[in-house]
Parts: sequence; C-alpha cells; structure tokens
Amino acid sequence: MRTPALAAIALTVLALIAAKPGGPDQGGPKAAGVIDLSALPNYANQPVPGYIQRDNTSSANLITDEGATLGRVLFHDQQLSRTGTVSCGSCHRQQFAFSDTAQASTGVAGTTGRHSMRLVNARFAQETHFFWDERADSLEMQATMPVKDHGEMGFSGTQGDPDIDSLITRLEGLSYYDPLFTAAFGDPDITEDRIQRALAQFVRSIQSFDSKYDAGRASVPNDQAPFPNYTGQENAGKTLFLTAPVFDAQGFRIGGGAGCQACHRAPEFDIDPNSLNNGIINSLGGGLDLTNTRSPSLRDVVGPNGASNGPFFHTGGSSDLIGVIFHYDSMPAASLTPQLDPRLRPAGNIQRLQLTQQEKGQLAAFLRTLSGSNLYVDEKWSDPFLNGQLTVINGTVGIEGTEPVVELLLYPNPVTDRLGISYPATLQGAELVIHDMQGRVVHQGVATGSIDASRFAAGTYILRLGDRFKRFVVR
Repeated sequence: MRTPALAAIALTVLALIAAKPGGPDQGGPKAAGVIDLSALPNYANQPVPGYIQRDNTSSANLITDEGATLGRVLFHDQQLSRTGTVSCGSCHRQQFAFSDTAQASTGVAGTTGRHSMRLVNARFAQETHFFWDERADSLEMQATMPVKDHGEMGFSGTQGDPDIDSLITRLEGLSYYDPLFTAAFGDPDITEDRIQRALAQFVRSIQSFDSKYDAGRASVPNDQAPFPNYTGQENAGKTLFLTAPVFDAQGFRIGGGAGCQACHRAPEFDIDPNSLNNGIINSLGGGLDLTNTRSPSLRDVVGPNGASNGPFFHTGGSSDLIGVIFHYDSMPAASLTPQLDPRLRPAGNIQRLQLTQQEKGQLAAFLRTLSGSNLYVDEKWSDPFLNGQLTVINGTVGIEGTEPVVELLLYPNPVTDRLGISYPATLQGAELVIHDMQGRVVHQGVATGSIDASRFAAGTYILRLGDRFKRFVVR
C-alpha cells in the first residue's frame, strides 16, 4: 500500500516510460505505445441505438474514460499472469470479437476448461452472471477469477502459485500504474476491487452497433418489419429467427420458424437469463458437463470477412454457423436431460426443427448481418503496449514537497530547426533524454540551452530533463 503524495503540484506534461517483457502479437490495431490521459478515447458516452434497452452496468461502477483506460492496460498486460506471458487479451483477441480461434486457450499451466467466450456487447444483456456456467455473480467478480486460476494466469495462491497480493505488489512496481490508478480512482493505491472495477468498465465498453442489421433496424419501427437493406434471403432468415416453431406431439416442427428469438433476444441478441442447458452436454476434458446455461451475444459471431470468430459453444465443438444450426435442427438423443431448456423439448421430446437446406442458409445469412466492422479496428480496445513498452502522459501528478516548480519551457513548439530549452538552475547539468512516441531514445546527453532538432523526423517527441517532462512537435 503506497502513501498518497504530500502535495499535488501541477506539471505541464509527465511521461512515464516502463518496459515489460514482450510477448507474441495478440492482434488488433496497435496504438503507438502511448496513453495520453489528457486526451482519452470516449468510453463513457459512446452512442447506443435507441432500440437497445438492456444494460447490466452496475450503478456502483459506471464506465468512465479513466477507468476503462486503466482496464484496457490491465486487460492487455501480460504482467497479470504469473509467468508474464499471458494477458486477458491472449484469450480474448480483438480481431475475433474478443474470443479465440483455439478450441481451448493456452494459459500459464495448461489450457482453459472451456472455449473463450466472445466479450463483445457483454454490457447489453439482462443476464448479470458470467462464465458459461454463470458462477460469477457479476462482471466485476468475473474479472479477476481467470487471474486467480492456477491454469489460466496463475495467481491462485495454491499449488505453489503466488496469490493476488503478490500480483498487487508486482503492479505497484510498474511505474505506469501510478498515474493510471490515480486518474481512475483519485490515488495510486492498487486493490483487487479496483482491478475488478477497471477491467469490468473496459469489457462493458466493447460494443458493436454498426452492422447491416443495425442499419436496417434503424429504418423500420420493429424487428418484424422487412428491412429495406436486406436481401430476400436475409429477411427470410430474420423471420425464421424471430418466429416460434409449431410442433406436433412428438416434437417435430410442422409450422412456424426456428424460434431462436426465445433464448437469443433481438435487438440485443443476449441470452434470456432463464435459459437452461442447450443440449451440448460434453466437456473439453471428457465426461459430461451439464452446468452451462449462458451464451455470449450473437453479435459478431463472424468477422467482417464472413469467417467465424472462433468455434462455437463452450466446447468449441462447431466451427461454423451451419454446424450450430444443425445442432438445434437435429439434436442428439443424449441431449434430453433434466437440465435441457424446456423450449428445446416440446411435449417432453427433443425438438426436431426439420429445417430445409434453404432455411438453414437463410438463418446463417441473417446471423452474418449482425456483425460490424469498427470493433476490429478501434484503437481504444487494442493492445496499448508496443515492443514491450508503454508511455503514460499525464497532465497532473502528485509529488512530495511544497516547493514551487519552475516550469520547463521548450521553444519554439512546433520546431523545425533548433529547440530552445529554459529550465531552473537546479537542473543545470542534469541528464537530458528525448524519445519518440514509440519509446525509442533519439537523443541523450546533459542539459543545454538548445538542441539541434533538424535531424529529427517530423512527429511528436517527449523530452525529459532531470525529473521534468515536456512534449514537443517537430515539423
């Protein structure tokens, strides 16, 4: 636990540069290894369509730009794993709607017991429980459970693992967290509760509402109306999705649609909290697993190129949409268990939808319209680390002491030739370092009155003189 600073003294710019062990590229667009706390992305007030009504955000943990920014760093920081090699973003990758293409994701001591669920639009659901088996009562509680899992991230406190307090001590030693926790919570103290809240804010910020479906839905009064931007096949698939089936006494469909809407409710396409098992009863480790009652949003089940965002179900047992549709069309006899959702066992029998090949194609075509494009390229959800480094630029920082700070001045700014430097006499002879926004040192020496900037490529740079930091631009 760290003591708050004795006095807060405003500095024009502070750059904190910290390195951490690098790892494999987790995909998604890369920020330039820099977070500027004076110019944060919009997490808190992103536009949400008026027809979206469900939201499981806790009133005690509303999304803020500062909190979600901290969550973004925590989400992608491999230092949250025992070995420094795995982050949340290792298993929930931006280019796959924050899921994984592997059937089971790789942790620090083995693989996950279930497929990594897509996280997109996790906020826009009535369901407040998380994980496939709903064992976490909230997204906040869920956030650190993988961190404290022996196989996944390894701060379990069991089987020779360090515990969560050891992780907090590690994070306290990483200088970029001081300004991030201060911006989010008012002081730099790191606690598990704060880690949970920041991660939950980031995950809830991940949203997708720029799909073909959204363009169509915005132009009509309700989901039942034909969408003018849809093909005939897509509108037919929508009708099948929304319309309840009519079954005979043996569970065979004799009319109506496929009834997907009963559990996966438009327009959010979240899972009905009352849903039970979906008939997938096996597990990745072998044997039965009847505890799975949750589903991610059906938003972005495929990517912009039409390829699946990883395999489907908690087992990763189906690689494409047709395989998913086939399961519900012709469920195996073993699916008929007491845990099977009643909507899938009409009159006590396993449902037999008897979809034609044309109907299966129509349903798949409709489901593909639920995918957007911004989700996959928006920098605010991407890995902020670049080449193992992160720079945090902060407008105000708390420091000990009461002496006034003489501002470090750089002129002109922008500069094209020579950069003038004005600084207090106490910094004469202090180390001077200039780095670019990728963290590369481009100049190192001692304090002087000016620097030859003509050799720098056009761009933004950070100058550090002793303990003072300034940003300048070269044109």
